[in-house]
Amino acid sequence: MSSSKNVVIGLAGLGTVGSGLVQLLKDNAEEIEQRTGKKIFVKYVAVRNTNTKRDIPEGAKLIDNPLIMVDDPEVQVVVELMGGLGMADILIRQALEKGKSVVTANKALLAEKGEELFALAEEKNLSLAYEASVAGAIPVVQTLKDSLAGNKINTIFGILNGTSNYILSEMSAHGTEFGAALKTAQDLGFAEADPTLDIDGFDAAHKLKLLIRLAWGVHYPYEKLPVQGIRDMSAMDIAFARSLGYSIKLLGQASRVHEEIEAGVSPVLIPEKAMLARVDGAFNAIHINGNAVGSLFLHGLGAGSLPTASAVLGDIMSLMKDIYDSTGYVMEKLPLAPMANPDKTEAPWYLRLMVHDTVGVLRDIAGIFAKHSISIAQVIQKKKQEDGVPLVFMTHETSVRAMKDALHEIEATKILNCRPVAFRVLELV
Repeated sequence: MSSSKNVVIGLAGLGTVGSGLVQLLKDNAEEIEQRTGKKIFVKYVAVRNTNTKRDIPEGAKLIDNPLIMVDDPEVQVVVELMGGLGMADILIRQALEKGKSVVTANKALLAEKGEELFALAEEKNLSLAYEASVAGAIPVVQTLKDSLAGNKINTIFGILNGTSNYILSEMSAHGTEFGAALKTAQDLGFAEADPTLDIDGFDAAHKLKLLIRLAWGVHYPYEKLPVQGIRDMSAMDIAFARSLGYSIKLLGQASRVHEEIEAGVSPVLIPEKAMLARVDGAFNAIHINGNAVGSLFLHGLGAGSLPTASAVLGDIMSLMKDIYDSTGYVMEKLPLAPMANPDKTEAPWYLRLMVHDTVGVLRDIAGIFAKHSISIAQVIQKKKQEDGVPLVFMTHETSVRAMKDALHEIEATKILNCRPVAFRVLELV
């Protein structure tokens, strides 16, 4: 690539991120050339409907079949911004097979089929670059791959989905229930018409899987990640958490514990004084702890046209400088992660139980907790509501399995009016 003063790319997808990239290529052309010594020429822009008027780079050809760019020997880099698991997968595979490096923002595809695609890129000595796939504008891929390469990473966790964070922020700030906060997010364009990937935690899980790969050089199968979203979040729990000095955030978390990887996505209580608790709106934030650097905190916009396009352009410019490493580990195939049993994970817990207003309920619940070796740190009984009396518990550290078993036994006693709510607590400063 270094022999030419121009780098020829094919762009597949002209949605939010694709349009942002086109704008950056125009607005920042001088800076790009100053930093790389080269110019970027977009030869093709692939869209679904070529009859719609588009703002495309000068000299680019509008096409409706992205595979045309793969067959053109002049195209050096394919930029995949279509999303999805179908045509995007075919395009990336064919581009790599035909000697073209790829830049993508497709976290779902990389999380579910990345092992095959990364292996193909390695085999062909090409790059499959994906900074924009994790946390938008935050340069976490480059940070883990290069800047922290001399560290042993102990933990990595954070707010990885801006839509969920916006919804929780709205619920916290205004006492709004989940459905109303989701509608506001959709009206403002923060949430899709079908928000399943965001609110059920799957988008965060896609990103967490990629972060685990970068942090420890292992393959943690996406389908093995425990995932809990915020669809059932109640304004009541957000208010109770605040009264106890906590905020609720949807976190992706991974740690190396005794050579095993503990990982998952779930709502978590965080002390309000912690920096992570103050990340509101559609922002993302990632906390990394390494044995040499200690704790790092990365914060920024996790989505949006120009922020995500900035990450895409950064990957393209790395390729222009002949930087081809995709993962940061010199291995043909990454080993399977030594996965910790998620039921053995220990943490303090927040519990809300809606119980019947009868004598002895608290005694019975405390007895069940004691049977499962769950130590209660604090208990608060709130005023009676329509669906019962809220009992709020904060526990000392206990395992997921002990908590599951205790709640199952409590539900079997018929003393609850509705399903219990249980969130882990993450003690941060």
